[in-house]
Amino acid sequence: MRLQREHNDFIRFLKDEKFIQWKLFPNDELRAYWEDFLEKFPDERKNFELAEEHFRHINLSSYKLPEEKKQEAIRRLEHSLARYARRQTLRRFTYAAAACAAALVLSLLYIQKSTDWLRDNENISAGYIVGSELESKDILFITGGKTASFQENVDIEIDNERTAQIKAGDNTEEKIAITQNTMNKLIVPYGKRSKIVLPDGTQVWLNSGSSLEFPSDFSGKTRDVYLSGEIYIEVAHDTQKPFRVHASGFDVKVYGTQFNVTAYPNSQLSVVLVQGSVSLQSENKPEIFLSPSEQALYSESGVFQTKKVDVTPFISWKNGYLTFEDTPVIEALKQIERYYNLSFNFDEEVSFQGLTCTGKIILSDNLDNVMTTLALISSTTYKKEDTQIYIYKK
Repeated sequence: MRLQREHNDFIRFLKDEKFIQWKLFPNDELRAYWEDFLEKFPDERKNFELAEEHFRHINLSSYKLPEEKKQEAIRRLEHSLARYARRQTLRRFTYAAAACAAALVLSLLYIQKSTDWLRDNENISAGYIVGSELESKDILFITGGKTASFQENVDIEIDNERTAQIKAGDNTEEKIAITQNTMNKLIVPYGKRSKIVLPDGTQVWLNSGSSLEFPSDFSGKTRDVYLSGEIYIEVAHDTQKPFRVHASGFDVKVYGTQFNVTAYPNSQLSVVLVQGSVSLQSENKPEIFLSPSEQALYSESGVFQTKKVDVTPFISWKNGYLTFEDTPVIEALKQIERYYNLSFNFDEEVSFQGLTCTGKIILSDNLDNVMTTLALISSTTYKKEDTQIYIYKK
């Protein structure tokens, strides 16, 4: 959308996709764009600053959305994410994500603010789920008995010189010497994510609440790593050295492929194959093989159940969004809980049975946007008060 100078109020900035993109996904290109704009039109600075102030104080949880606006928001969200499906780079994904966020904010700009959100909404049930924001923890990288900590998400690449090149989310870089002939560990707490390139070139994305243990080099006959949590992995091809992921209760064996492993404690364990071929082995059970677009669910008895699936909902987290298809709301909240370091009290007395959600949620830094989108794609409403989140079934 091109800005029209004749509309001399700040609202038009709030409706501009580039402005919303700048606020949600700032980068040097957008900074230069807006600096150039304000230099050309200095009389717009006051409106621009007002828009920034209002954007910071938009409390999405204090709005109610009419059904027709809800459907329009969903259609625009789906359209924006369909654009991403045709684009492969992270840079282009950022534009699609911003368009999606813009669609959501634009839809919310049309609605009336409620003066008493709970009292006026007669459809809210008495049962609700309470969530709270937890204290943030650092990412830990352990090698040779030494521990490095990082407050921001990090990308790590281990080169042939046994050096870890680390890039943090705040654009800082550092190098850490890897101790030889030892096991190393990357611990990613809830609320954080990380990516690591292992010594053989294998790329691993770690989701929130995950840890990966790996050797300084793969000098043996196999390449073995140990997982707790969830990873998406692209294994470097090597027919002479099978790559094995050891999870709780089972192993995944592969020579070169792409797949997702979910192995959180007290959660359903699964493997989803995107490309190539893998075999699964649990103790005293026969080895089974997966084909692309197939999921294996692991039971407590050590048996795998396999089925054909659309892989997108299982791997979209690494690209910054979640995809749901008739997903139980409780399961969706568990994913959001891990991603944003929240704690929800899933009280057994609260009946959310049969309540599902279908749609896509951009995992932006703005939790209010995320929870509002969840409400759009499910039969729920929510309210946020300080660090507390209340989710109600309609």
